Amino acid sequence: MAAKKAEQVLVDQWRGILAVHARTLCELDRELHPHGLGASDFEVLDVLAEGAAPDGGGYRVQEIADRVHLSQSALSRLIGRLEKDGLVTRGMCPEDRRGVQVCLTPKGRDLRDEVLPVQRAVLTRMLADDAAECG
Repeated sequence: MAAKKAEQVLVDQWRGILAVHARTLCELDRELHPHGLGASDFEVLDVLAEGAAPDGGGYRVQEIADRVHLSQSALSRLIGRLEKDGLVTRGMCPEDRRGVQVCLTPKGRDLRDEVLPVQRAVLTRMLADDAAECG
């Protein structure tokens, strides 16, 4: 009986995590939409902005996929949209010509910087609400 109860606590915790994630993602999408971005779009821009080298270097697609938790095919489509909007560029990876490197454009950096406070405010509000419920 105790094992079943412990298992149910684990399942409830997992479902709670999923619920917080879903609510936060929906709120991010809603708040970022007026800026022409979705939550995943912003995550890619944010990852690129945080890790951009001074020489304008970027990340390989696989490195981005590992950080934003999207499949490589979903990420490729997203990067294609960002590239079409002039927010990122794609090119050959200098270290491995088989790889694709993604770089943030000045327009992409400006949009990310403009929207950053919106995204951080949503995270603060949603995750603080969740912490209050758990505490």
